[in-house]
Amino acid sequence: MTTSTTAASARPMRADARRNYERLLGEARTAFAEHGTDASLEEIARRSGVGIGTLYRHFPTRHAMMNAVFQDALASLLERSRELAGADRPCTALVEWLRAIITHAGEYRGLSRALMSASHDRSSALSQSCVPLREAGNELLVRAQESGAVRPDVSIADLMQLTNAIALAAEQTPDDPELADRLLLLTLKGLRPDRP
Repeated sequence: MTTSTTAASARPMRADARRNYERLLGEARTAFAEHGTDASLEEIARRSGVGIGTLYRHFPTRHAMMNAVFQDALASLLERSRELAGADRPCTALVEWLRAIITHAGEYRGLSRALMSASHDRSSALSQSCVPLREAGNELLVRAQESGAVRPDVSIADLMQLTNAIALAAEQTPDDPELADRLLLLTLKGLRPDRP
């Protein structure tokens, strides 16, 4: 949740502030899609028809803006984890969900790098949005571990870092569209418990 939405839940935004917020959010989505998450905040403000001060009142940091932009994708990933929670094959469900995470992280250039760095910064708005993802993923991981398909020493934090690293590697190698899936499959082989 961004500072703006936190403030908005305490007291409603004025109509003009709400319009500015929505314009900024729309332009940020477009800019991140076209130029990656390092897109110019000044340009986003300019294209929104507001000053940079207005942008920073709504989104005090780049991560706060990214968090707001990615709320729809976050909701979709959480919904997918709920759908997979009762799957007959818990390991397959976990793999499918990890693929969805990689796909999401790969949608915007720079997102996987930002997610990796935000995971170590508890004050980051982007890190805070990852908490429900980690919780959802942990439920899928525990089911896969309880089924015996995944080693008990695997943590969801490690899996989230691995998925972001895979998405980052795929982003750096756009001429190999199969790379992310190959790397995920290699990772999954390491998740299996040792068998005598």
